[in-house]
Order: sequence, then structure tokens, then C-alpha cells
Amino acid sequence: MSADTPLLKVRSVSRSYGQRIGCADVSFDLWPGEVLAVVGESGSGKTTLLNCLSTRLMPSSGSVVYRMRDGEWRDIYRMSEAERRVLMRTDWGFVHQNPADGLRMTVSAGANVGERLMALGHRHYGDIRASAVDWLERVEIAPDRVDDQPRAFSGGMRQRLQIARNLVTDPRLVFMDEPTGGLDVSVQARLLDLLRGLVRDLGLAAIVVTHDLAVARLLSDRMIVMKDGRMVEHGLTDRVLDDPHAPYTQLLVSSILQV
Repeated sequence: MSADTPLLKVRSVSRSYGQRIGCADVSFDLWPGEVLAVVGESGSGKTTLLNCLSTRLMPSSGSVVYRMRDGEWRDIYRMSEAERRVLMRTDWGFVHQNPADGLRMTVSAGANVGERLMALGHRHYGDIRASAVDWLERVEIAPDRVDDQPRAFSGGMRQRLQIARNLVTDPRLVFMDEPTGGLDVSVQARLLDLLRGLVRDLGLAAIVVTHDLAVARLLSDRMIVMKDGRMVEHGLTDRVLDDPHAPYTQLLVSSILQV
């Protein structure tokens, strides 16, 4: 995989709900190993955009083109439903704001991680369990919790388990929807530190939706600022936050500084 070639090409993606615009004419490239933050207030269109990019929502127009492991470019909305499901189980991951949306709450932690491997054809129980235990340790969950169900875990542990479930298949691209939302500040800090380390160590590309500019600064290389479904600013994260050009971005940054 060449770092000189984008991993994802997004061109003029729009989604409308009747007369209401979800997102409009969004275009960008995402590079291997790059983390892109999509920020904006509630209703800005950032979650609609994320859902369009991750095949959870069909865009009204535009294209999302992904570079497969063999180098072939594929428009994800020209793939069959079965091909998209395989992509989501292998090369892609999706971390939900509410871990319960990304976990099976009534099976063990080990089974939650191992299911992704079984979906790829892994059948050796000992190897699957060993991989699950390894990933639990990597996300700072004690190995002796491997047989516990997620409903016995704290919110932060559930989120870390969801991350392990997504990363066990060595994806190249992970979508994250408010990954620290709803967690206590101290738990957020620990999770962010973990995410930053995993993204760096694994060379992951990620698209992170967040309303928290501090999260965007800590995790992302580049940032898109959205308002009313449209991109109003796009650039390197530090540049956007330290020298915002768009009036809306200036307002966002100044509101944080005044808190």
C-alpha cells in the first residue's frame, strides 16, 4: 500500500431528506494512516456524512471510492450488498458512540472479539480465544474478564471492548462516531490516550465525528468543519484550530476558549 495514493476518495457526496439537507457536496481524499476529524454542532450534518461514507446510509448523489488491498479502486455503492458486508467485516471498522450498538451484550467479551475472526473463516477455538485475550489486553481489559458479558462492564470498558472487536481483523479504515461521548472526563482521557496509541501503532486511517474540539486536536491530522450540511472549512487540525478562517469556525473555537 503506497502512502502516496489516497485510501478513500469522496466526491460531491450529498444526502437530502425531502427539502431538508443532511449533507451537501462534500469532497475530500483520505490518506493511509491519516485521521480526519469531522466537527460541528448538533445538526451540522457530520453524522449523516459519516453514515454515507460507511454504507449505513445511501447518498442522494456523489461517489465514495475505496482502494482495495489489491490496489483496485471500487465505488462502494456499485458493490453488491454482500461485498459491502465483507468490507465492513474485514478492511473497515465502525465504533459507535453507544457501545451497546456495536456489541452483542448477551455473549462473552471473548465471543464479541472472536466473532469477527469467525466471520473471516477462522475455526480453531484455541487460536480465536488467544487472539481475543491478546486484544483484550491491548485495550486494557484484564484477560480474566474474557468470559464475562459486556453488560457486566463499565461504560469505558464496553467502549474499549468495542474497539477490540473492530480492530482484531486488522482493518485499514475505522469510522468513529463520538467515540468518547457520554463518558466521564477521566474515562475519556484514558480512552483517547488508548485510541491515539492504537491509531499510531497500527497505521490506521480513521474518520472521527466529534463535537469536541479537544478530541479532534488530540486524535486528528486534518479536520473538516461542517455547518448546515456543508463544509465551511478544511485543513490541518492545528491550523484550523489556531488560525480559523471561516466565521463559523472562529465562533466554534472562541466558544470553547470562553468556557
